[in-house]
Amino acid sequence: MLTVSDLGKTYGAGENSLTVLDNISFEVEPGESVAIIGPSGSGKTTLLGLCAGLDKSSSGKIILNGEELSRLDEDQRAEVRNKYVGFIFQNFRLLPTLTALENVAVPLELRGDKSAAKRAKELLERVGLGDRTHHYPSQLSGGEQQRVALARAFSNNPLILFADEPTGNLDPQTSVEVMKVLQEINDSGRTIIMATHDYALILKYPHKTLKCEGSKIFEVIQKAI
Repeated sequence: MLTVSDLGKTYGAGENSLTVLDNISFEVEPGESVAIIGPSGSGKTTLLGLCAGLDKSSSGKIILNGEELSRLDEDQRAEVRNKYVGFIFQNFRLLPTLTALENVAVPLELRGDKSAAKRAKELLERVGLGDRTHHYPSQLSGGEQQRVALARAFSNNPLILFADEPTGNLDPQTSVEVMKVLQEINDSGRTIIMATHDYALILKYPHKTLKCEGSKIFEVIQKAI
């Protein structure tokens, strides 16, 4: 599903350059759940964005479902994202003037889906928010907003779902509830890669853990299944 080879990302040039990722390599099989962990500044979010095609690497290679992202321009990467990728941001990125239903329906409508509202309602029901469809983000708890974001990310039925700190703004109980939804999605055969600092959750959920520090992956932990 995902192959990362000798990946590097550097911002700036010369004396002002900053290397965020250096010589990163790993593979993710279809249907795996993977956690990327490490301290702040270790490059977790950058790595997640590169793998999802949100940004372009400085060096190395990323192959996502057979597509080599490093050879694609921005428009081509967007096309790959639309076909294969879902992404959940840490700060939810919901539109405040739209209801939960409308937030989920927007990407469907942009793709010309004539049953966008129906599909959006089904997705909200799947994440346990069937009774909150007409509520605005300000009327929802943090956990509910995250589940709306999850439903929206899954609107294109992605093969792989990237999640940046999916429980970072949530209390422990709500974090468990969100992780259960992610687990159900993973159990349905979808690949999930998440960046997190929550060590308690990674002990229970992912198949594989990548430990990042100082711009490198220094350990890969494979859980026995």
